[in-house]
Amino acid sequence: MANLKEIRGRISSISSTMQITRAMKMVSAAKLKKAQDAIVMLRPYSEKLQEIIENVNSSSDPDQVSIYAQKREVKRVLFIAVTSNRGLAGAFNSNVVKELNIQFQNNAQYEIEVLTIGKKAYDAVRRGRTVFSNESNVFDKLSFDVVSNVTETVMSNFREGKFDEVYVIYNKFINAATQEVMTEKVLPISMAETDSAETTVETDYIFEPNRAEILDNLIPKSIKTQVFKAVLDSVASEHGARMTAMHKATDNAQELKNDLVIFYNKARQAAITNEILEIVSGAEALKNS
Repeated sequence: MANLKEIRGRISSISSTMQITRAMKMVSAAKLKKAQDAIVMLRPYSEKLQEIIENVNSSSDPDQVSIYAQKREVKRVLFIAVTSNRGLAGAFNSNVVKELNIQFQNNAQYEIEVLTIGKKAYDAVRRGRTVFSNESNVFDKLSFDVVSNVTETVMSNFREGKFDEVYVIYNKFINAATQEVMTEKVLPISMAETDSAETTVETDYIFEPNRAEILDNLIPKSIKTQVFKAVLDSVASEHGARMTAMHKATDNAQELKNDLVIFYNKARQAAITNEILEIVSGAEALKNS
């Protein structure tokens, strides 16, 4: 049977671990509220902006299609993989890496490069794939401007023909316990096809100064907003995943601690019983002597 001192040490160690996991859960819960509010407020804006672009562009002259909507023969593809800089978040990071590997297999006929946002994605691909850029520092001071600078670099390379398609892979925030891995096309932008009757109703706009100039301003903003939304979704998902993981870790530690306490009590009881038997045996021996 294990030494009582050893069991007490294990119980103490588990108690310390529980304090850490409980504290990490509380920190993630506090950060989750702020991150959740940010993504909930951005989603309607992003969706409405995309809707306006689709409506404004639906009846445009095919010869005047934005360079960001031009489809060409696919030879080079860029994947933007969004993870976190830290672990201890369950399957949050590994799910993105797994989806990225699936995309590698599905697009093996193309030249593929990866732009990583998050150290976990960078560590997963740096040895086996061409890393276009590692932008893990965006989380140091996350803002729309910081992410816009990264997106502008991607857009510039797309305009120059370095990439023919660009996708972003990230965890979409559903709730604190649920995240869904998404793969969305960023470039070229997709224009919804609408019926002529729908177009007549939904594109009844007065353009000032003109349609082309409006699209030249809205489309880059929409692309940057899409990538920023993916990053915010990932941040909220990270905190939700970590909060859930630390909650489960705390529960598992508590269960293990309870089992050890029971084991310790049984061992202590057995040790006391043995001591009593030794005392009684010694007393009986004295009587008989």
